[in-house]
Amino acid sequence: MFEEAELERLVTAAQAGDPGSREHLLAKLRPVVLRRCSRFLPHHADAEEAAQDALLSISTHLGEYGGHGSFLGWVTVIASNAARSTYRSMRRRAEDSHADLPESVDPRTTSVIAGTRLDLMEALAALEQQHPALVESFVLRDLGDLTYVQVAEELGAPLGTVKDRIHQARRFMRERLVTGL
Repeated sequence: MFEEAELERLVTAAQAGDPGSREHLLAKLRPVVLRRCSRFLPHHADAEEAAQDALLSISTHLGEYGGHGSFLGWVTVIASNAARSTYRSMRRRAEDSHADLPESVDPRTTSVIAGTRLDLMEALAALEQQHPALVESFVLRDLGDLTYVQVAEELGAPLGTVKDRIHQARRFMRERLVTGL
């Protein structure tokens, strides 16, 4: 997909202000970002919205990428945060419109994949509310497919701390997803 040298060249040129490199970089990142957002959001249009937000953020903040951790890890953080933000925004709009939100997913009207993703987003929201320090490590490792070392680099945290946070988050998520509480 990406050759490391080509990616590094594109990032450096885009950070230097080359608009062609920026556009090319964003075009190459778009499928990666959309796939990442699709792991969180059950409907393609919602994932597209989140991906657009993520790409805008990547473009806007490209100069802030300082080279610590991998560039794709940095992109994963932005895409994951954009997807979670889109979900929270959709949830708020639904609550503000006083729409009747189902207590649980109806299997007759919701695909298994969509229902699972909705359950995952609800569990992530609960994790974020009850244990905010655990969320980012968990998202990067288990949803972002980064290695433990990459997560530690991305977060600037010791490897042992990252592993412990992920372990605690997995335990919380497992309990939440199994019991539905």
